[in-house]
This record gives sequence, structure tokens and C-alpha cells, in this order.
Amino acid sequence: MNPTEPIAGAAQATRQRIRRGEITGHTSGLAPGCVQGNVVILPSALAPDFLRFCQANPKPCPLLAVSEPGDAALPSLGADLDIRSDVPRYRVFRQGELVEEPTDIGHLWRGDLVSFVLGCSFSFEWALLEDGLRLRHQDCGVNVPMYRTGIQTVAAGRFHGPLVVSMRPFSPADAIRAIQITTRFPGVHGAPVHIGKPELIGIRELARPDWGDAVPVQADELPLFWACGVTPQAVIAEAKPDFCITHAPGSMLITDLNNSRLAVL
Repeated sequence: MNPTEPIAGAAQATRQRIRRGEITGHTSGLAPGCVQGNVVILPSALAPDFLRFCQANPKPCPLLAVSEPGDAALPSLGADLDIRSDVPRYRVFRQGELVEEPTDIGHLWRGDLVSFVLGCSFSFEWALLEDGLRLRHQDCGVNVPMYRTGIQTVAAGRFHGPLVVSMRPFSPADAIRAIQITTRFPGVHGAPVHIGKPELIGIRELARPDWGDAVPVQADELPLFWACGVTPQAVIAEAKPDFCITHAPGSMLITDLNNSRLAVL
């Protein structure tokens, strides 16, 4: 048996549950071993600028795949994948304003739409768990906390805005190990961009994330901050394109790719 077949089978089974509307929330911990992806769908006229934005900002926007205009398939990520139905919950923006959060976007699909899939930190979580590190948001049964920072991304065309980060707390010893592990996975955000002292990157209160759910941070723990694929949503709010669709924060596209194949060291 091909060693990737169990991974692909788990991904396909999870996507089928998503299509049936059985999963409409966050995907952290689902289909272990499968690469998960952030999604941005834009009219083709804006696609070149967004592609340049991803290339200029590889930490928050590590590019996994780009579709052809109007094509809902992404065969490099899954043979049966349909971007219109395989994300648990989407976000629809018009002029940069959130107007709808559907679980299927078939009614919005157009022939000029281009889909971008970006690496997601839920993928490197697999590697952390494999090494015995615990993840607070999973232990609490909630979505990972995400924060808008004061760090600005590199602009490309009309796309510009703040970096968004996700946070996971660890003891100092576990924090060192988490950094070592995630450094091996640049295709899904890589090493943290900041450690400790959230105020230094413009985060005022850890208890009030901009997306996701707050988790407790103990007195003997350090908050570690990774670049996050929700960054394009903050950028969209700044750029105000006429039309754009993304995943809802934490509700990712699950692909047939094996997380272990993303390791570079």
C-alpha cells in the first residue's frame, strides 16, 4: 500500500463530512497527519497582486497551491477536492466588509475566481503533538487565539496591512522544543515570529483575541506567536476589494498532503 493512502483517505472522509454539513467549526485536530490550508478566493484581476503579496510575505502566507480561474478543483491538494464546498465555514467580503459566513459558496461561484491555498499552523501542530507537547487550545476544546499585531506586512499592489499571529503557551523548556520543531516546517509558517511580551508587537490583552478563543497562560509559561494565515483577512479589510472569499478563522481546507513531507530538515 502507498504510505500516503491512509492520510488521503482520512482527508477525503473529513471533507465528505464537511460537504454534508456535519463539520462547520474549527478543524484543529481533525484528520491527523493531513496538511491543512488557509483559503483566499479573489477575482482574477486581483490575483497577480495577491500572488506577489504572498511571495513578499512567506511567513504569514506560505503558498501551497493556486487554481486556474473559474476552476473549483485543486488536484495537487486532493483528487476530489472542491473549493466551493470543502471548507467548514467561509467568509464573504464586499468592499472589505464581511457580509456573509456560509458553509458552501456554490451560489457565489464565478468564472473569474482564483483560489489560493496557504499553509496553516494546524499542520505543524501535528509535529508538536507527535513530540509529546500539549496544545492549550486543544486541551480546552476551543479555537486557537489569533491577534492583529502592530507589525506591518510588505505591501504588493493594493494589498497591505497588519500581520496576524496565532498564540500557544508553553513552559520555557517546551518553548525551546516547539521552536526547534516548527523551524522545520516553513511551508506552514515555520518558527515563531515573537516570544513573550505581547505588548512589544502591539497586542494589549491576551485575554481578548481578535479571532478564535482566549486560553489561559500560566505564570511559568511563555506565549509563543506564530505568523498566521488569517493575515489576508486583515489585509482585505485594508485593501477593500470589491469581492473576496476566505475561510472563517480556524475553519481550514483539509488536503490529501502528508504533513511529514513538509519538513525541510
